[in-house]
Amino acid sequence: MHPEIRAAHRRISTLPFSVLPITQRSIVPTLSVVIRLVAVCGLLWLAVIDVRARRLPTKIVLAIGALFFVDALIAGMPLDDLIAHLVLAVIVFFVCALLFAARLLGGGDAKLASVIFLWVGFGLSLATLTLVSVIGTLVSLVSLATRNMNPSQRFVPLRALAMFSARRGVPYGVALAFGGGAVIVLPAVLRLLSTQ
Repeated sequence: MHPEIRAAHRRISTLPFSVLPITQRSIVPTLSVVIRLVAVCGLLWLAVIDVRARRLPTKIVLAIGALFFVDALIAGMPLDDLIAHLVLAVIVFFVCALLFAARLLGGGDAKLASVIFLWVGFGLSLATLTLVSVIGTLVSLVSLATRNMNPSQRFVPLRALAMFSARRGVPYGVALAFGGGAVIVLPAVLRLLSTQ
């Protein structure tokens, strides 16, 4: 490399991050965060649908699952890790299928839980389970507290609360979306910040 180019390169590399060109080292974490944010947007959309209609459309759940494979490909996830994520998703699906058969969990919730755990893998599974359980408890309490509310309230906040009414079932997709979404996106954001 020419000495003048090398000297210019050294000067540029000491400039603040905001003026540096995007390098391959920083583009992979950035893409991962973008993909995960798209997945979280899908999860939030599912939460709204679940509150309104008590349904979790399979197409959206599958799209969020497909984003995992895109993220794994871009991030260069090793095959062993990919298989471990898939194994966990299958285990969660079978456990949730048993809960569905016992009428303790909805079918959409079972599919969504599998996709959430596909994303998080074994390493974050306990944190995810804990966070989803805590949020699920809060959603259940709100659902029980609002079970006698009239859904045709004039006051918009009360109408929104009435949508959580346990009369129509507990919208557990909200807990899966918020808890799972947080665990999906936070590791990638922290990884991105650590490369800055």
